[in-house]
Amino acid sequence: MKTLILGGVRSGKSRQAGSVADACGCAVTLIATATALDGEMAARIDAHRRTRPGHWEVVEEPLHLGAALVAAAAPQRVVIVDCLTLWLTNLLCRDDPQLLHDETQALLQTLPALPGHCVLVSNEVGLGIMPANALARRFGDAVGTLHQELAAMCDRVWLMVAGLPLPVKRPAGDVA
Repeated sequence: MKTLILGGVRSGKSRQAGSVADACGCAVTLIATATALDGEMAARIDAHRRTRPGHWEVVEEPLHLGAALVAAAAPQRVVIVDCLTLWLTNLLCRDDPQLLHDETQALLQTLPALPGHCVLVSNEVGLGIMPANALARRFGDAVGTLHQELAAMCDRVWLMVAGLPLPVKRPAGDVA
């Protein structure tokens, strides 16, 4: 089962990902993509560390997500990626279009064949105004395209609004 969880900042995406993992009843690996480039981000990372279950295995991988997924995925395991927008930011800030392309393709090619469950967390950023600068527009385009491709591949897609999961796509008979 592949699940994509989208939503705004502080919409409950990470909490929902944890609920999905708990419902599976499997071992959990979290692939964390954030990097602490300033004090505020370090505090956000620390808050996530304090609230996640201690028995989760954690892999920190800011760039090579496809390879990290291959290494972590297994039958009877849930792999949570938190989050894709930070991962894309890390790639875009490298200012290497080939790296961005290669790593995005690695994720898209890897995901369908992964054993076990995979939960992808990402910020939905395309609901506001068109950004004024080129990097922000490039980011919005990249994440919007990635979300469309992942949503087509995933079994379930949820949009988080005010802490509530709204089903966007789910298999017939799925009540989770």
